[in-house]
Amino acid sequence: MPKLLVLGDDLTGSNATGALYARFGLRAVSVNAPLEPDAPCFREDSGIDALVVNLSTRHAPPSHAGQAVRRAIELAGPVELTVKRVDTTLRGNVGVETEAVLASAPAARALVVPAFPDAGRVTLGGLHLVDGVPLAESPAARDPLAPVRSSRVRTLLGPTRRDIAELPLDVVEEGVDAVEAALRCPAGLVVCDATTNRHLTTVAKAAARLAAEGTRWISVDSGPFGVRLAAALGLAPGHDTVPPVLAVVGSITGQTHDQLLETELVLDARYVDVAADRPDPPSIADEAGKLLAAGHRVVGIRTRAPAPGTPIDPAVAARVPPALGEATRLVLGAHRIGGLYATGGDIAVEVTRSLGAEGFEIDTEVLPLAVAGRLSGGPYAGLPFATKGGLIGGRDAAVACLEHLNHVLATGRKNP
Repeated sequence: MPKLLVLGDDLTGSNATGALYARFGLRAVSVNAPLEPDAPCFREDSGIDALVVNLSTRHAPPSHAGQAVRRAIELAGPVELTVKRVDTTLRGNVGVETEAVLASAPAARALVVPAFPDAGRVTLGGLHLVDGVPLAESPAARDPLAPVRSSRVRTLLGPTRRDIAELPLDVVEEGVDAVEAALRCPAGLVVCDATTNRHLTTVAKAAARLAAEGTRWISVDSGPFGVRLAAALGLAPGHDTVPPVLAVVGSITGQTHDQLLETELVLDARYVDVAADRPDPPSIADEAGKLLAAGHRVVGIRTRAPAPGTPIDPAVAARVPPALGEATRLVLGAHRIGGLYATGGDIAVEVTRSLGAEGFEIDTEVLPLAVAGRLSGGPYAGLPFATKGGLIGGRDAAVACLEHLNHVLATGRKNP
């Protein structure tokens, strides 16, 4: 039987959410309601990890929406996590459907985390924003079938007799311990601020600590939080079994700097900074190993840019690629690494050479002039590898390459 039940209110959102769960290594299947008790998805040998049910209730009367939620939960039976997937702009019967899920599990509490940072949807001060615009001032407010009347999430959860608490961003920024303490409040629903994927992960980890003590959570989210909560609860095999990715960056352009900053914000990546005039491979590898031991899923080695106006000595710069290649070899020799990402053609060459590879088997183009494939030959043959030029792509280019590698590792598929 499924470990997770995800209840969506429209087909597009349900399928997109199913894709997120597949990315985390779960076998996700999306089906349409109404369902029958003997539907194949309910068979014990179905092999489904995450069952995503499209209820098609976005524009339905509230009473019908609540009934559809209750029926789906009844048919699915006991699961380890129930997720009420809501629209990224909170259209539809958000409050009624959330209440129906909670009513099916009287002892449960709801984490309401509608933020979808990658899509420009964030929650700040309890208000939901779309591309920086308050929800009630966005195009969602003018939806002819499901207009949104308020930007405040707790208002859109009504009517409910349950206490609703708001978890502000400054608490989330303090880290897992602070969020854990805040979540110990007695409120039945907690609306959480989040503006980055890192914030989603922080809340998920804190919630998992309380779950270990017996708290049962219902996730009310637009997709990315629910899958992170599943991972924090140990329900997504990709979270614990997929090895981390190592990024090796030699480019010092401003474009690369912005791309790496995005990986820190979106993927919680962590980097070892390497001084161009003192590249010491053993020390670099040791520092990278500490980050890996701390549990970071994306760890990188990057060249520190010189101070503005400082000329770059070509002889000094020439020592960097071989040093980064050797540091990469040392890291892979001491740690389980699932994939490699290299920025800069000379870096990719040196990494390939240091690892004793004969070449690079190309699988796909992640974006123009950024390719992904696998090492060919040598002791690391078959290791997923993505490479991109330092001046290639927009701010999200490195994130796209790293997420491609994570998808390959989680699902075993070459092309997302």
